[in-house]
Amino acid sequence: MSGVMAMPVATLRATATTPVVAGIGHVAQPVPEPLPPPALCPSPLWLPPQRRSAPWALPRSAAGGAKLSEPAWRGAKLVLCAGASFPEGRKLRVAVVGGGPAGASCADQLAKDGVETFLIERKMDNCKPCGGAIPLCMIDEFDLPKDIVDRQVRKMTMISPTNKEVQIGQTLKDDEFIGMVRREVLDDFLRQRAKKNGATLINGLFIGMSLPQNKGDSYLLTYNDYEGQEGNARKGETKTLEVDVVIGADGANSRVAKDIEAGDYEYAIAFQERMTIPDDKMEYYKDRAEMYVGEDVSPDFYAWVFPKCDHVAVGTGTVVDKKGIKLYQQGIRDRAAPRIEGGKIIRVEAHPIPEHPRPWRVKDRSILVGDAAGYVTKCSGEGIYFAAKSGRMCAETIVKNSQQGARMIDEADLMEHLREWDGKYGPTYLVLDLLQKVFYTSDAARESFVELCEEEYVQKVTFDSYLYKTVQGNDPVGDLKLGWKTLSSLYKFNNQKTPDPMRTLA
Repeated sequence: MSGVMAMPVATLRATATTPVVAGIGHVAQPVPEPLPPPALCPSPLWLPPQRRSAPWALPRSAAGGAKLSEPAWRGAKLVLCAGASFPEGRKLRVAVVGGGPAGASCADQLAKDGVETFLIERKMDNCKPCGGAIPLCMIDEFDLPKDIVDRQVRKMTMISPTNKEVQIGQTLKDDEFIGMVRREVLDDFLRQRAKKNGATLINGLFIGMSLPQNKGDSYLLTYNDYEGQEGNARKGETKTLEVDVVIGADGANSRVAKDIEAGDYEYAIAFQERMTIPDDKMEYYKDRAEMYVGEDVSPDFYAWVFPKCDHVAVGTGTVVDKKGIKLYQQGIRDRAAPRIEGGKIIRVEAHPIPEHPRPWRVKDRSILVGDAAGYVTKCSGEGIYFAAKSGRMCAETIVKNSQQGARMIDEADLMEHLREWDGKYGPTYLVLDLLQKVFYTSDAARESFVELCEEEYVQKVTFDSYLYKTVQGNDPVGDLKLGWKTLSSLYKFNNQKTPDPMRTLA
């Protein structure tokens, strides 16, 4: 190294104003001092581009104060301890893997607030099997254009195992509705907005990443770049990307989760068919969605017919009998037959849906959001809003703790986001988990569930909570009445000797 006596990084300490550069010739050797703990390390370390794996470091300026020229450190690898400031012109670099609502919302917020952001998505026209329902509050909260909503659903029909129908949209106000979107349209809008706000959008397949070996080291991501290639046979060009933080927003089969050993979770299989149906039948679904319950359509979830722009989505899901998913799909086709008769299937979709959060969601400077973290609610199966919200909240925490990308963060900064998320939405997940265990276990319990949906109090609390994502129901008398009616209804249907006859749908 041109006459330089190199010393290990671990034996040198940088001052608050003096970064450290390695491999620069003819610089006086400093007196070695112990390196402080990572959280206290005040300034960056530079490693030379020629030998990035070699642990050598020397001060940027000699004892006499002579400064090194820029070409001497250009291309060097930056190693920062948590809390240390980046040099001028360098920002925190974050890779967001997965361009769905979670990843795109996260990348958008990061880029808008000054963090250098890379958004990797393998399939830009992805049509995830998803009912596509979003709450009213999401439109304003995420500044979504009104025309992104295909249908404004104001009528929701719950249909019991014996085809008893209950209309549960009666408490909605004139300006309230559930939005129905197509994921390929919503996701693309969110990605393009992130790009417009400064995120680098990469069309590529994330293969894996090398984890940091030391505090402050970078993550090295490997991906196949699909830029300029089309079709399912594309192979792409293998490339790498070096970043400070990795956010896994790559769905239930998250590759990032595997790389950070986040652990497994139980998941459901969602199966959906998109159908065009005759105009008179489509008119019936123009502002209506249907949810069917029963052993014939799902042993532990519900089936649905949801309206899209010019077609309907007919689907179901299950956790306990994944191999039987096609049987349950046939079940919903049969149950809904009078209303979708003459329909033509234009697309078939299937995808895993997480049932609960992963055992670990943070490791070092990697974190999971959306489906990758397991943020889909039980009972309702809602995931779009919570995915987008988790991505945005995670980004806001990173922006705050990095001072808009000016400082390095660590695991403690990301854990702050988890505490905020679990505190805000943990109770919602617990309540919906309990409801699923109580009402989705037998046809008797499902009949009771549909009967309870006739209650005006149930409809008001349910819709207000869903539309605005705030806990509703502060009426103790109403809660007591509902509790008593729930117990009475469950007792009645579980002890019914002769089940109600099967009804025929109109």
